[in-house]
Amino acid sequence: MRWKDFARKEACGRSSQIMPALRHLVVILGDQLDPDSAALTDFDPEQDALWMAEVASESTKVWSHKARIAVFLSGMRHYAAAVRQRGWPLQYRTLDDPGNRGSLAAELADSLHRLKPQKVVLVEAGEWHVREAVRNTCAAAGVLLEEREDTHFLCSSTQFEAHAKGRKGLRMEFFYRELRQRTGLLMETDGTPAGGQWNFDHDNRGNFGKGGPDTLRGPRRFLPSEITKAVLELVEARFPDHPGKLAAFDWPVTPEDGLLALEDFIAQRLVDFGTYQDAMWTGEPWLYHSRLSVALNLKLLHPLTVCRAAEKAWREGRAPLAAVEGFIRQVLGWREYVRGIYWRFMPDYREMNALHAEQPLPGFYWTGKTEMRCLSQAIGQTLEYGYAHHIQRLMVTGLFALLLGVRPQEVHEWYLAVYVDAVEWVELPNTLGMSQYADGGIMASKPYAATGKYIQRMSNYCTGCPYNPAESTGPTACPFTTLYWDFLLRHEPLLRKNQRMSLQTKNLDRLDPAARKKITDQSDRLRVRFAAET
Repeated sequence: MRWKDFARKEACGRSSQIMPALRHLVVILGDQLDPDSAALTDFDPEQDALWMAEVASESTKVWSHKARIAVFLSGMRHYAAAVRQRGWPLQYRTLDDPGNRGSLAAELADSLHRLKPQKVVLVEAGEWHVREAVRNTCAAAGVLLEEREDTHFLCSSTQFEAHAKGRKGLRMEFFYRELRQRTGLLMETDGTPAGGQWNFDHDNRGNFGKGGPDTLRGPRRFLPSEITKAVLELVEARFPDHPGKLAAFDWPVTPEDGLLALEDFIAQRLVDFGTYQDAMWTGEPWLYHSRLSVALNLKLLHPLTVCRAAEKAWREGRAPLAAVEGFIRQVLGWREYVRGIYWRFMPDYREMNALHAEQPLPGFYWTGKTEMRCLSQAIGQTLEYGYAHHIQRLMVTGLFALLLGVRPQEVHEWYLAVYVDAVEWVELPNTLGMSQYADGGIMASKPYAATGKYIQRMSNYCTGCPYNPAESTGPTACPFTTLYWDFLLRHEPLLRKNQRMSLQTKNLDRLDPAARKKITDQSDRLRVRFAAET
């Protein structure tokens, strides 16, 4: 009897024969739902089996948003359904199985003991602790583990190391240019970049003005299938006290959904994405953004497919070059770059705190209840949908935590918990490195610090807010502005060494001792206030 036949009879409760030898147990993690995964290149259903497990620990290691839990579980169950339809052997443990042991390591250890595979096959994990858990479990069981390169990405860890070798500092722009040349994306036949320049960022900083965005067509919705409905009920029952809501859940959870979401973005919103990618507006969570990060990070969509679709739209005259280049830079540049940073510097990276920030995360990050309208909008939206676009994350929620001096590990755990697209390899460098500057400049060349006037310029959030972004002290001073000047004062010696901060630090010279003290005193009161609300 071959293993495939045994597994079929076992599933039907009709097997009384001795289990045949299992060659490969192929572990499929919740963020590895790629139908063309490298783990499957030599899969033989006659002698191999797939293995998947839903475990509570992955939802509770941080206080995960209900929608984030549901995205992963629904994606996994749809993947499992497709595997079963192909007739492939699958060992699958559901979260609500009475025998579920609650952790990936415990479930895998039990399966290795029962199934006794000759080898475990795993595509590179997306999180350090998951990789170590699988490695340690296989070692303890005496089972060989083969870890395969994740071909979903366009730059391997080895290639990133080659890029980084010998460089005094790492910067995304130079890495991005290498990938453009390697892939040929937005390149002319003579080897020059399309449009004669690599980066059109200066064209992509528009705001909506007082009138707000023009008529918007919302992104394509994916109403819950029967599988997803069951997951939503399970999540509500199992994690009732977790943050977030599920009423608006409509994320793509299959490769087919992912392609439809891509087509919708290219046809409806890419044309205006570039101009308004940094803009924000009350009550408009999606604007012109792609909403593809979930499908990409669960590996339902390949990044090259996404980038080529955008490039094709430009070459066919359906989208301007600046918009297409800005979008491709996010996928080809930042996404691949942060993964390289993550694996190059983990596990020490997670504990970095270059600015010695120790303030607790304010409690309103979990409720959205604050008088600061920008934070109320961004956090309220996040709790509703599990989503906020990159400027809301970097220049609203992230900026406030940076200026307040919140311990970066708490900021990291919040971002990992509340966003549906959060996997640690992409979330951690973006949070600790780019947003909080906790790595001291490994990822970003300067802290992203700004007053409340940046938010006023890029949104309508300040309309109706009790605080004035032009004021740094006094009863109506915007906390962003007060804390911005305090941030520069607290870190003045360090920031004066950074050429990119020279204009901002020169502005400190116009503050006399009395003005400095007023800012410091008001900032201290803000910290006491927000700490008390934690």
